Amino acid sequence: MEQHQEARTPGNPVARLPGTLRSQTPEEEEPRVGGSAPAASVLDAEAYGASADGLWELPVEPAERRPECSHCSRPQKVCLCPFLPAHPLHISTYLYIIQHPAEENKVLRTVPLLAACLPKDKCKIKIGRRFSEERDPELSTICRKSDTLILYPGAEAANLEEFILDSPVYPSTIIIIDGTWSQAKDIFYKNSLFRLPKQVQLKTNISSQYVIRAQPTNRCLSTLECAAVALSILEKNNYIQETLLRPLQALCSFQLQHGAQIRLSKEHLLKNGLYPKPMPKNKRKLRKMELLMNSVKI
Repeated sequence: MEQHQEARTPGNPVARLPGTLRSQTPEEEEPRVGGSAPAASVLDAEAYGASADGLWELPVEPAERRPECSHCSRPQKVCLCPFLPAHPLHISTYLYIIQHPAEENKVLRTVPLLAACLPKDKCKIKIGRRFSEERDPELSTICRKSDTLILYPGAEAANLEEFILDSPVYPSTIIIIDGTWSQAKDIFYKNSLFRLPKQVQLKTNISSQYVIRAQPTNRCLSTLECAAVALSILEKNNYIQETLLRPLQALCSFQLQHGAQIRLSKEHLLKNGLYPKPMPKNKRKLRKMELLMNSVKI
């Protein structure tokens, strides 16, 4: 996957001492009276700048990462493998996770737990923001197949449970976007490939068990939870949902026991007068806040 990254180069630090408004080059030095020597502050600035430049030459020790479990990708001391199934779940559905790059290194991400529960040939993770036929021919082929679904809520999305009852072709593949809601929206609408599969959504009353990360509404689910519900529907097996949620429950329980707090949704905070920030002045954002308070789907 080709990923574009901005190149960053450290700029030259400019020392600022009290009483000096800006750095001066030899051509910009103030006129000297009778050929007198430069002011003491200028000499001090030059000496300070030389010592500051030397800081760039000091060795930088890379931060040490805690050893990770090769199976669940959690730190070895808090490995969650005891809560994973002894063997990968047997499923016929292919799952494609489209992961925003910002999610890849988050400590409390759920996708590694999901992947650890499924066969490697059934769960594939694609990392990036932009996808095309040239960059990813495999994904392009998947998106063009008539038996591929993409899970993303919206006015045009069909209820997954109802869709599979009436569909002449039973779905074999489902695509789920992993990221914050704004990141997922950006990926969905700025990649034309993702408008080719049939768009579906989950109509469920269950609340998210991923309580250590804030969600916009009480109905929002994590990527792992979405996959758990969707696969249980497609495979017609509730055991899949129970098995996939077990490591997530263990993760949240461990974090809460070691100082983490339950993160209430923005919807809950607004409805109960607990939202800590002032209401936005932007009309569009204010309207979204009002819809959340009135439990209207946005």
